[in-house]
Amino acid sequence: MRPNRNAWTRRRVLTATGIATVVGLSGCTSGPGVGQPTATPTPTPSPTATRADDDHHEEGGHHEEEDHHDTPTHEEDPQHEHDGPLPEAPAASASVEMLTTESGQHHFEPHIVWVEEGGTVSWELTSGVHTATAYAEGNRLPQRVPEGTEAWDSGMVSEVGATFEHTFDTPGVYDYVCTPHRSVAMSGTVVVGHPDPHDQPGLSEPGSGLGERERHKLEELNEMVNEMLGHTH
Repeated sequence: MRPNRNAWTRRRVLTATGIATVVGLSGCTSGPGVGQPTATPTPTPSPTATRADDDHHEEGGHHEEEDHHDTPTHEEDPQHEHDGPLPEAPAASASVEMLTTESGQHHFEPHIVWVEEGGTVSWELTSGVHTATAYAEGNRLPQRVPEGTEAWDSGMVSEVGATFEHTFDTPGVYDYVCTPHRSVAMSGTVVVGHPDPHDQPGLSEPGSGLGERERHKLEELNEMVNEMLGHTH
């Protein structure tokens, strides 16, 4: 019968300790011993996954920056841009367009017109729904037209191509507004004749009864009208 291998090994160890020692040292240097765990290497992070994370972060940051720049500031608001040069002299008549742009801004174009005494201004609806309403107490608005003049109002104009006309007999500065769009400062000015700038309600400092954007727009109109009339402070 074949002898037990483990028993045979134990006898050899007892009788040949030196040889067993050499064999044991050889086993330690050539590989892991019996019962010792084999080390598992730490996995290296995937370069592809790391790059994907970076791309996602950069893309997110890019969109956030675009969203920030798409938000219009007060100074960049197209509602406050003015078109064309100022009139150089009063005319017998003038025309103004009332419009809403495709991007949603509301305008009178041009913002300022200058007519002679007895001159007529015609407002024509190009797009949107608007009014041309004098800033006058008779229209339940702050008084920004000469005292004693008519509180003219077109009423709501909704048909494209429809017009409203008003004849101005008294020299002065006449501020007006689109009443549905006061909050976005859709305002304009009619100057009649050669008025004295010092006693014009339309050139006074906009009061507290107006919204912030509305006041800012009227201040800009005042500045341009003073420049047009050669009135500097």
